[in-house]
Amino acid sequence: MLRADACAMPDPRIDIDRLLRRIHALGEIGALPGGGACRLALSDEDRRGRDLVRGWMQQRGLQITIDAIGNVVGVWPGREPGPVVMTGSHIDTVRTGGLYDGNLGVLAGLEVIETLQDAGVQPRRDLAVAFFTNEEGARFAPDMMGSQVFVGALAVEDARAVVGIDGTTVGQQLDHIGYAGNDAAVAVHAFVELHIEQGPVLEQAGTRIGVVEGVQGISWTEFTVDGVSNHAGTTPLRLRHDAGYVAGCVIQFVRAMSREIAGDQIATVGALELRPNLINVIPNQAVFTVDLRNTDAEGLARAEQRLHTYVDHLAQAEGVTVSHRSLARFEPVGFDPDLVHRVEAAARGLGWSTLRMPSGAGHDAQMLASSCPTAMIFVPSVGGISHNVREHTEPADLEAGANVLLRVLLDLAS
Repeated sequence: MLRADACAMPDPRIDIDRLLRRIHALGEIGALPGGGACRLALSDEDRRGRDLVRGWMQQRGLQITIDAIGNVVGVWPGREPGPVVMTGSHIDTVRTGGLYDGNLGVLAGLEVIETLQDAGVQPRRDLAVAFFTNEEGARFAPDMMGSQVFVGALAVEDARAVVGIDGTTVGQQLDHIGYAGNDAAVAVHAFVELHIEQGPVLEQAGTRIGVVEGVQGISWTEFTVDGVSNHAGTTPLRLRHDAGYVAGCVIQFVRAMSREIAGDQIATVGALELRPNLINVIPNQAVFTVDLRNTDAEGLARAEQRLHTYVDHLAQAEGVTVSHRSLARFEPVGFDPDLVHRVEAAARGLGWSTLRMPSGAGHDAQMLASSCPTAMIFVPSVGGISHNVREHTEPADLEAGANVLLRVLLDLAS
């Protein structure tokens, strides 16, 4: 077998047809009309997806570990024992998931290992591919749950106790699908994640590879507004205590605030529920979420402060009460400069155009960055669409990204 650290570095390339077959096979589990998939974390569909990917890992002789939160790691031993060079992502989806979000990073990692095995190239360090539990946070908050537990940022007992949108707990569902393992976390030398951009920047720039320098900070807050139900036709505006009105004002406020704050501030009200939700009744309760994101830590904190001040003043003026709880809070994360440079150099060495950029979405890589050198590779999303059954990345871009990943991992492992 050829040593990967020989004087002439081998230059194998991934098999795009094999990678595409795997992506589409996984997409058949929880398939949705229009081409996407729904595999909410720890659902029966998630279990079937896990079993499929785990089986592919075992077919290639990878050593499988499963920890207490259900993170699955497949390790291909190198010539010398030690911390692994890891890649991976997640295979859980939102309700309207596409074929590539998360899945690409896991299956491209497996493809890299298969490519090296087929070429007879054995690196010095162990190579590993992982899929982490509940990255999306669509069923259980917070998102990136599995990778948080993996690096010790969240206690497994606290994660198991989280109650989901359907009233079940993480622990109950982990036990139900049979993925509550007991293996120790794998020591990681470096982590590189390949992902679709989930935005329009690369496509609009005509650039093939995004070199991700970091992930913007994220703040998720759920607000509950309690007012008074009354007749919509007989109650004058001056005498109303309208929870729905407060929610509507906040929706407008966060959009206006995002435009005013310098930098890359983004705000979204993504979930909203009114009660009693009747056409002729003033709502007595509104429950809604606010998602704030910024690449600058101070900017994110200012946005949070302005939001809470506005909500307090609005509640007093409308005569309602407001409570809130934090669903997730992550500071902006910068990736390892040397590893970012390696990604850029690998892409350019393959002849691809590159663009340094931040990630607007959260990823498992931002959690791994606290424990080892970490970087990400982006490939374009057609139309900037993601979390949607029409999510698509062209095969040529998938192939380019996976070959960049191969070069970086081989470099790190050699």
